[in-house]
Amino acid sequence: MLTAQSNWLRAINYYQASAFAFDIADKRQQGAIEAMRACARRYISHLTPAGEVVEIPWLEGHTFEGYFLPAPAIGRSPAVICMGDPGHRKEEYLFKVARYARERGMSLLAVDLFGSDARAKFEDVVGRPDLETSISCVMDYLTTRDDIDEHRIGILGDGAGSSFVARGVALDNRFAAAVCDGGIWDMQEQAFLMDRLPSGNSGNAGTDGVRFGRKFRCPILITLGAEGWLESDHATNLFERLKVDQPDVSLRIFEGSETASAQGHSDNPTLANEFIFDWMADRLKLAMN
Repeated sequence: MLTAQSNWLRAINYYQASAFAFDIADKRQQGAIEAMRACARRYISHLTPAGEVVEIPWLEGHTFEGYFLPAPAIGRSPAVICMGDPGHRKEEYLFKVARYARERGMSLLAVDLFGSDARAKFEDVVGRPDLETSISCVMDYLTTRDDIDEHRIGILGDGAGSSFVARGVALDNRFAAAVCDGGIWDMQEQAFLMDRLPSGNSGNAGTDGVRFGRKFRCPILITLGAEGWLESDHATNLFERLKVDQPDVSLRIFEGSETASAQGHSDNPTLANEFIFDWMADRLKLAMN
């Protein structure tokens, strides 16, 4: 069974990678996605304790689908929500981060924005102005479970386009900790627009004038690779502006000398994930006291 679980996880990764090679209209892409989802269900159903496929209602009749992986220990456990940008599928969290949560005694809920329809596409969800409202809906679901400590729930917002996670966390005071971009992407967009306003109309233009505009009520961790899309000096500048209004925000930049420095820490995700989940476990433990 251990070998089968390992092979299912590997197959999820392979099927996901193969789906990118096909055009959206190509039936082979749909076949790869359906095979990936089938492997995910086999994997979670053979865990001990077994995982669940769950449905979470959102707006306008849209329903999220998630994989809930309970912590090994019996009783109310801390939990981590993993949710990426509109292009991320929840299946990837099973091979990327599930073991880090499990090893630290945390339940994990992996959710994506595609819903329960395997045929859903990126275009169906990207650009929606209400994406941040999804965060509270996922939190609502977890607080109904009798195996979750509602005071020890954190969230990991994965991907460069997951600023909606930061906005959602700022709107919901029930989170005990969050790993996300902290609104830096929103601040970067704001600075970009301000720099392009006509001279004399920009006011306090540039990075010095940007603000996230929302208040976090839980500890926030931002992790970046020094060789990613945002230069370290610029990221630090935005972070310092963010910290003026958000004192409990931390920034961790992984340098090239230590690896995990590529965009999304793709060159060494293990190093980044160990740091992230150690930080998350510490914060959720503090929330218990």
